[in-house]
Amino acid sequence: MRVLFTFAGGNGHFRPLVPIARALNEAGHTIAFTGEPLMVPVVEAAGFTAFPSGPNLGSEGERRPLLAVDRDREDADLRDGFVRRTAPRRAEDVLALCGDWAPDLLVCDEADHGAMIVAETLGLPQATVLVIASGSLIRADLVDGALNEVRAAYGLPPQRNLEMAHRHLVLSPFPESFRDPRFPLPPTAHSFHPPVPGRGPVPDWHVEGRPAVYFTLGTIFNTESGDLFARVLAGLREVDATCVVTVGRLLDPAEFGPQPEHVHLARYLPQDGVLPYCDAAITHGGSGSLLGAIEHGLPMVLLPMGADQPHNGDRVTELGLGTVLDVIEATPDDVRDAVAEVLREPSYRAAAVRLRNEVAAYPPPGQIVPLLERLAR
Repeated sequence: MRVLFTFAGGNGHFRPLVPIARALNEAGHTIAFTGEPLMVPVVEAAGFTAFPSGPNLGSEGERRPLLAVDRDREDADLRDGFVRRTAPRRAEDVLALCGDWAPDLLVCDEADHGAMIVAETLGLPQATVLVIASGSLIRADLVDGALNEVRAAYGLPPQRNLEMAHRHLVLSPFPESFRDPRFPLPPTAHSFHPPVPGRGPVPDWHVEGRPAVYFTLGTIFNTESGDLFARVLAGLREVDATCVVTVGRLLDPAEFGPQPEHVHLARYLPQDGVLPYCDAAITHGGSGSLLGAIEHGLPMVLLPMGADQPHNGDRVTELGLGTVLDVIEATPDDVRDAVAEVLREPSYRAAAVRLRNEVAAYPPPGQIVPLLERLAR
């Protein structure tokens, strides 16, 4: 079986597909990925064949100002950016790739509407992998109208309620109880548990018996964070814990100056090597960072900036998983106090452990393989 994995966006859209791709590869199937050109080296470094398709949506290193959260702006970016502008370009490239590579099955990230249009146009079976934890950003009332405009250009009938994304098989790595109850999983959904490595070699920053906190803004939003790193670092200087901070490959840790002994800065560290040694996570609330914290049962402090992050922040607050700070208004004292609270108050940890246990009970990716094999047949 030849399976083409498609994604529209950066790491947050690529990484959720990887466990399924590895499981299919181990079962003897032929795998390839296609995504924006900037992501081709990342996909190849993960060990997969990669083809470029569509426009680049990520940053090539340019710094952007920090903006206040504006949900209307984020909705417009999704509707007009991911659907009206990006979907047609991705559909064109993925259609040509399918003609050359001849997949038996497409596995698409839930934001890759262009690839889904190709699957429908060619009569290919399609699985959709969810990449938005809360389920409330990519929603029918926001994207169906714009998507139907693109569909019409391919001679496809109008759809509603995102029915074509959910028509065959939907795969979710997120705890179902985290999802916004207004947007339940479709009947075709199956949850799976991405493998979570245990503790690896003890990192040199680890101090036995001392709490540790991990701070990251992911791989995209770190370049549009303004003075946020400086404010959070100022707050972490006053936290009685080991603090591990990654600023991203496009920023230089040296620009933030010398740090006290308990604060450790790096461009990049593998999340799987950091989180097992941590007691809390400070993030922007992106779905990938959030899932990592959940998988390790960690309470959170969130600083949502855009995209899915404000929606995920809503659920973190509602479920008692942590606290949410305003990305513009938060002071170093606010950061210090929020971190101290989630470390001190056991209810946050208990809520995170409940979700960790929920995810751990899901089947591993290997048990999803037969579903995909039957779908392809």
